[in-house]
Amino acid sequence: MTSSTPERWFVCARPEPQPRLRLFCFPYAGGGPSIFRAWPEGLPAGVEVWAARFPGRGARLKEVPFTRIGPLVEALAAALEPYLNRPFAFFGHSLGALVGFELARELRRRDRPLPAHLFVSGCGAPHIPYPHPPIHALPDPAFLEELRRLEGTPAEVLAHRELMQLLLPALRADFALRETYTCAPEPPLDLPITAFGGMEDQRVNGERLEAWREQTTKAFTLHMLPGDHFFLNTARSLILQMLGRELGPYLERVA
Repeated sequence: MTSSTPERWFVCARPEPQPRLRLFCFPYAGGGPSIFRAWPEGLPAGVEVWAARFPGRGARLKEVPFTRIGPLVEALAAALEPYLNRPFAFFGHSLGALVGFELARELRRRDRPLPAHLFVSGCGAPHIPYPHPPIHALPDPAFLEELRRLEGTPAEVLAHRELMQLLLPALRADFALRETYTCAPEPPLDLPITAFGGMEDQRVNGERLEAWREQTTKAFTLHMLPGDHFFLNTARSLILQMLGRELGPYLERVA
């Protein structure tokens, strides 16, 4: 069993004395809270950034990782409960976008407050079938070769045999989360969705990003940025500028 204690699930690098809005961030497969460590510096004052920390990695290395999105978002919804007393938004990249989306739907099922805004990045719309062959169950050599091809894991980490043996269970679990996921039919979310895509991303094209429009009854915006699938890292300053503009109106409402 994994604890739903909030501090186990979310890391805040720079707490705000009186946060006006909390931005919960969900990483891509194999990622962790460190992806978002520098984000508070590029966002407006009053935005408190909380980065998700899933079981099976970092400080939770000894915990069994989730392999299905349903149980994961149920645990996340329970962990979020103490944070729902202020406005909040979700940001997720790749796998993290699906987690944020399904977590918003889980909160709706529980009749809990919904995020003011959902930001999805580097991920096709959830109702569009996943177009890539599954890799999570491949033998180690083939799985490692796929990771190398995807270029999301540093070469020096892939070359470190002992380190990879520690990381492989969580990496396989993350890919299982994505590759076993199916989007159950539910009404669109009653909140704005903003999507980000990489102009050189070979895995997620503009058409699949545009399809997120079908998952909201409110405003939808698509921004295409320079970079490949990991433009989250290379175009970080642009993303933070756009997030700051989008979050500005919510900050004014609670000033």
